[in-house]
Amino acid sequence: MCHRGWVNVLIDAATLNALPDVCILDVRYRLDKPDGRDDHAAVHIPGAVYVDLETELSQPGAPGDGRHPLPTLPVLQAAARRWGIRPGQKVVAYDAGTSLGAGRAWWLLLAAGIANVQVLDGGLRAWTDAGFAVESGEYVPEPSRIELSDYVFPGGAIDIDEAAAWPGHGVLVDVRAAERFRGETEPMDPVAGHIPGAVNLPASRYVDPASGMFATPAEIRAAFAEVGATGDRPVAAYCGSGVTAAQAALAAAIAGLDVAVYPGSWSQWSNTPGRPVAVGE
Repeated sequence: MCHRGWVNVLIDAATLNALPDVCILDVRYRLDKPDGRDDHAAVHIPGAVYVDLETELSQPGAPGDGRHPLPTLPVLQAAARRWGIRPGQKVVAYDAGTSLGAGRAWWLLLAAGIANVQVLDGGLRAWTDAGFAVESGEYVPEPSRIELSDYVFPGGAIDIDEAAAWPGHGVLVDVRAAERFRGETEPMDPVAGHIPGAVNLPASRYVDPASGMFATPAEIRAAFAEVGATGDRPVAAYCGSGVTAAQAALAAAIAGLDVAVYPGSWSQWSNTPGRPVAVGE
């Protein structure tokens, strides 16, 4: 399926440094350290406001909702106002360099009507490697009164039943590490394995784990094509809890492809009684 206009989603450190008016979001998040507030306080890009992925880009839910249920629009709008986003203002999200938190912010804000949002390729690491200034402490911007729109997700968003049926008409891509896909290990969720009919495309195929930089559009297209996602059938992605899947949608956008996201992902599937589980390749 051909991508519909979200191709220009990355920004490099030099271009960001030269921008005169931009809302910068620091979305540092790791599975082993979800709260990056102290990291933000220690060092961040000047003028960047901290974004909490757990409470602002998701919200609490039951195990059957997955580990990172989507925030309601009022929750996201209150957060966007706290961040100080003004109507029409460019927004740039970054994290430590994985584009996981930043990708989730990009996906949600774009869906909520923030048209001019990009991700800093390579994150804070790319910024500091380029020698640009940083600051410490907490940055508190002037709150805004921005109005967000109802969610219209880039590439779409699917629920658990659509995920179950997806391999019958499209390509369902599991972007977790290969050993989790095969069911050899499962560090986070109650059951190991994958959704039957899914194919595995680890995120390391399109994001360099060392630098955090995305592969070229041609390389990303080739990686998706290797698992049958060539653009002639609809593609959806899932991961552990919907965060890396949003990063996959971002990667697809770079390559000019549409990828829907299953936000509940394996954390919802594995916590829902009666859902079948596949193991192996």
